[in-house]
Amino acid sequence: MESKRQQRIARLLLQDLGEIIQMEMRHVTRGAMVTVTKVHVTPDLAIARVYLSLFATDDKEALLENIRRHSKEIRGKLGNRVRHQLRVVPELQFFMDDSLDYIEHIEELLE
Repeated sequence: MESKRQQRIARLLLQDLGEIIQMEMRHVTRGAMVTVTKVHVTPDLAIARVYLSLFATDDKEALLENIRRHSKEIRGKLGNRVRHQLRVVPELQFFMDDSLDYIEHIEELLE
């Protein structure tokens, strides 16, 4: 169970990472629609697990790997935004959130 501080920091990171990836990292996403769906922060606030939903792309794995390659740049931009709220910017780990694909698959099966 996450503490209130973890939840508050996760919400802050979710909002800022969403804006960074959609607005400032267009050269990385190459026109694909990338949405940050959830963020989990470890109790020591050292690692943030970021779950991304990827749309309008044929090769989701390649896009996710490209985002992982630019994680230092994303972390730097995040640090500029949250430098007054956090002492240390957590290390970012990116994962694919396939829950929307799963829901879509279930809906297709029900029809």
